[in-house]
Amino acid sequence: MDTSSGLIQRRNIVKEENDKRHPENEEIDGERRDETDEDGDSKETRLTLMEEVLLLGLKDREGYTSFWNDCISSGLRGCILIELALRGRLELEKAGMRRRSLLNRKVILKSDAPTGDVLLDEALKHIKDTDSPETVQTWIEYLSGETWNPLKLRYQLRNVRERLAKNLVEKGVLTTEKQNFLLFDMTTHPLTDSTAKQRLIKKVQDSVLGKWVNDPHRMDKRLIALIFLAHSSDVLENAFAPLNDEDYELAMKRVRELLELDIEAESLKSNTNELMWAVFSAFIK
Repeated sequence: MDTSSGLIQRRNIVKEENDKRHPENEEIDGERRDETDEDGDSKETRLTLMEEVLLLGLKDREGYTSFWNDCISSGLRGCILIELALRGRLELEKAGMRRRSLLNRKVILKSDAPTGDVLLDEALKHIKDTDSPETVQTWIEYLSGETWNPLKLRYQLRNVRERLAKNLVEKGVLTTEKQNFLLFDMTTHPLTDSTAKQRLIKKVQDSVLGKWVNDPHRMDKRLIALIFLAHSSDVLENAFAPLNDEDYELAMKRVRELLELDIEAESLKSNTNELMWAVFSAFIK
């Protein structure tokens, strides 16, 4: 007696019943499929939003970010919130009848399913464990450790740049070295896969030059998030440095057009991720 077809049918029935009970699974599974198919890149070179911003900020040979850059820390926390939102884990609470602004609305847990990324899952756990929901601006401060409330310091994500750099080492993009700076030794992560970084730089350049669509809602959500957060982290300039003067001026002009958008109005349009626009608003307010 052949029982294999019966087993397969039973599994399908169980899966359908599970999907009905947990409709968010369909969105999360769809996100995983998107990640698998994105740009046709191999799994080793597919980067998260945080890794892309850090890679733009790292000096190729030295393997560290500028000592004068005090923006990238909060920028990376914004990347984490957007990454979780795009993966279907977080959302913004409803605006309500009074149409509260993006920055006055709370971040709501949509799903606590693990993402497979240690840093994202740590942030997700913090958001899940809070007694009451907080706004996007507050979460950026908590995750950065920039709060005067000592009870909230436990939400700080520590060593974020180093942990992201280690992820990039595992993906073969960076390597690890020790450098001596007279008074102390520092672990650095010089670039080894220049192709991955050049692909990233070209993607950013093309988005505001050859592939410019003049409509933020026709742009890929991850790409527009990368532009906003790279600018907020003060690393976007690094992607435009190789351009000639004419292309540089045009690229910066189009970036300014994006930054000058009415964020509240844009977030009301169809098929938008409101939490993503709330993060944009937090950085350009």
